[in-house]
Amino acid sequence: MQRFLARRLVHGVIILIGLSILMFTLLVLTPGDPVELMAASNPDIRPEDVAMLRQYYGLDDAMYVRYFKWVRSVLKGDLGYSRTYGTPVTKLVVDRLRNTLTLLATSVAVAFTVGVTAGVYSALHQYSATDYVVTVAAFAGLAMPVFWQGIVFILLFAVWLPWFPAGGMMTPGVAPGWPMVLDRLWHLVLPVSVLATSGMASWTRYMRSSMLEVVRHDYVRTARAKGNPERVVINRHALRNALIPIITLIALSVPGILNGAVLTETVFSWPGMGLLLFQAVLGHDYNVAMAVLLFLALMTVIFNLLADLAYGLADPRIRYD
Repeated sequence: MQRFLARRLVHGVIILIGLSILMFTLLVLTPGDPVELMAASNPDIRPEDVAMLRQYYGLDDAMYVRYFKWVRSVLKGDLGYSRTYGTPVTKLVVDRLRNTLTLLATSVAVAFTVGVTAGVYSALHQYSATDYVVTVAAFAGLAMPVFWQGIVFILLFAVWLPWFPAGGMMTPGVAPGWPMVLDRLWHLVLPVSVLATSGMASWTRYMRSSMLEVVRHDYVRTARAKGNPERVVINRHALRNALIPIITLIALSVPGILNGAVLTETVFSWPGMGLLLFQAVLGHDYNVAMAVLLFLALMTVIFNLLADLAYGLADPRIRYD
């Protein structure tokens, strides 16, 4: 296990280095830069001021020089300074990270609970009306783009039926305590529904297929032949084995849900890292964009590793040594 972890950690570091080079290159090659935005918003700025700002921010340096300066700062624990927000990037990311983790954790919990439950029920009632409804709903959830679904949900449930707020994270002026908690939950309903849909749909389909395969095995028939109640047969003998491939799928899907938060947070104006990334790219705030992109890449590497470890814990037949 230790050799496996060491090898995977080395691979992860190499992947992060390669991704950081790619992301930095794409950001730098994006048309425009912060000084051009300043000049466009201030027609009275002088050419010598533009040249001085470009030299101050290092925009005239070669790309590799700028990249190594950024790497040197990151290795010192300094993610830089946000020109857009006028605050250190570390503080900005930490403040937004809590909001994104709240949205992500709630979405994963909802998607897992609904997806696994629907998949198991659909498998145990194969070819029933409920099975067909669940199948159609799952395919619809997989087919709908996140941004389109978000706009439709706002139109349906915030405009036509004003049940939920169209955006934001809280209502101004809400009293602390339970009123604030309920208000946050109220604002979470629409973005969580949109963000959880794709994971919920895919996990439902995989859980149904896995459960259908497991319930036909001999050990399940043996458990029934011993006179065990159906609830015991399903929960103790079938469900655990059916969850083995789902564990890997869930761990691999979490980074995808986190990446989907970029669109979801933008549509619903949720003040998290996804919206921060969108605004940073538009504003050519390279330090903020690189910090958020590197965090997304790090989460992808970590959850891939967790998927491998969880698969080994769920299936004793798997050995890493």
